[in-house]
Amino acid sequence: MQVFDICPVPKPRQTQRDRWAKRPAVLRYRAFCDEVRFRGVTLPESGWHVTFVLPMPDSWSKKKRAAMNGMPHQQKPDKDNLEKALLDAIFDDDARIWDGRVTKIWGERGSIQITENA
Repeated sequence: MQVFDICPVPKPRQTQRDRWAKRPAVLRYRAFCDEVRFRGVTLPESGWHVTFVLPMPDSWSKKKRAAMNGMPHQQKPDKDNLEKALLDAIFDDDARIWDGRVTKIWGERGSIQITENA
């Protein structure tokens, strides 16, 4: 298993205006893509399991944080938008990807965990 200490960011819906207008969501997404490329994150064309660990809000109590650590993340951002952001950052043409699994869970810090199935 590979673990990358990169906080996951979903792919935003972009328009032509995003080429010159610096919206915060798009800037976060572009910084995420740069970080993924810089760290050398790779995936095979099939047979992988990516777990997105999303950080818990600072406003949560210690009791709630302890209860939710490692539990399923069942709210936005959607898992498909997280997957799109990662695949677009890694591949120039992600149409070749035909098999992969994605999970998203709560954690103390954001990270991306990649397991390749044998």
